[in-house]
Order: sequence, then structure tokens, then C-alpha cells
Amino acid sequence: MIKLGVNIDHIATLRQQRGTKYPDPIKAALLAESAGADFITLHLREDRRHIQDKDVFEMRDRLLTHMNLECAITDEMIGIATRVKPKDVCLVPEKREELTTEGGLDVVSQFNLVKSAVEKLTEEGISVSLFIDPEAEQIKAASEAGAGIIELHTGAYAQYADSNISGKATEEINRLESAISVAKNLGLKVNAGHGLNYENVQEIIKIPGISELNIGHAIIAQSVFDGLYKAVSDMVALIRVNGG
Repeated sequence: MIKLGVNIDHIATLRQQRGTKYPDPIKAALLAESAGADFITLHLREDRRHIQDKDVFEMRDRLLTHMNLECAITDEMIGIATRVKPKDVCLVPEKREELTTEGGLDVVSQFNLVKSAVEKLTEEGISVSLFIDPEAEQIKAASEAGAGIIELHTGAYAQYADSNISGKATEEINRLESAISVAKNLGLKVNAGHGLNYENVQEIIKIPGISELNIGHAIIAQSVFDGLYKAVSDMVALIRVNGG
């Protein structure tokens, strides 16, 4: 059964727009859990554009499921992660000017840096995943760096699917399937995420071998119309019914 991690970053984005105390991302996380989320994902970015340090530390003790903390590979972020000690940490690339994470982590060119970060987090009992593009060389490098989990970047597929470019979307599905095969042969657990919504996720959940999906923006956007509880529960039901 595919598990759903609900990313609550954009609850914090709305809060930071006015510098208020609301909406509270912790309250959103607890509500998402009650609606069926299997875990909560949040990204502490270097520029603190949405999630703040206080959110991470307070949420760690209040979640009923567990935290998947996304962060860049910097001394500051690795230090925070080792203090928070979430169950899972997903290491991601990060650029200040980007609106959202663009592309996967280049493990091949940053191998020593990635390997060192994986070792430090693993020593603290934290499960580490690497957010990478569905490319065989990146998957093999992730395994060699000591990561037991990868999260495949589904952004290219989502872009083509949302633009109704069916041929390209199919190519990306095939690319993801090939990547999962490589990962499974190396004994890696495979998660996926980025750009997924209520429509395009339906093809993703048909792919065998995916353990977890991380979805945020689409769920938070839908909650404007339906409320967060329904937005989460509808996504959970969609994944459970179609994804096994």
C-alpha cells in the first residue's frame, strides 16, 4: 500500500505573507494526520521563506505519525536535523531564487558531500532519503553514498501531464518505471513526489514499486475550496483505491 506524506509548507507560506501567528502549520499537520496522512513532510529552507525552525522543533514532539524533514546539504541544516532527530530526512537541492525545488540532487557530482551527510544523519538513527531525478547513474550513486531510500522527482512527468502532452508524459512514466527497476535491483526503497495533484497522480500510483508519495501544494490549494480535512482524505482515498 502506497503511503501519503502531506507537505504542509504552504500553510506556513500563507502565515509568513502577513507575519501573523496563523494559519498554524502544526495545527494543519495534526488535522492532516486525522484525515489519514501517513506522515507529515516539511522543508526547512535556508531562506526560511515558509517553515521556521520553531515549527520544526515544536512539531517533532506533537505529531502522532512522524516527520519527514526535507533540507539542503549544509552544515547548518544537517546540524538542525541531528538535533531534531526526525524519523526521516530527505536531502534535496536548493537554490535561493527558485519558487520550488527544481530537479533532483546531483549525487554524482557531489558524491563526497552527500556521502558525508548520509553518514552523519545515519549515525543519529535517522533514515535518509535522497531526492533525485529518475536516472540510473544518480540512483547508483545514491546507493554507493549509503542511502537506503530515494525519492524520485516526478516534476517532468507532472508538467507534461498537466499540459496534456501525452506522449511526453508516457515517456516520463517509462523513465520512472526504469528507474524503479534499477533501484529495486540495488535494494533501495523508492518514494516519489513533486508536482503531483488529484489528476496526474492517478498514473503514478499505478506504477509498481513506489512506497510513499509526498504531495503538498495540490492538497493545500484544494483545501481553500473543500477544507483541509476533506482535501487530505480525498487524496488518501484516491491513492488507496487506485494504488492498492
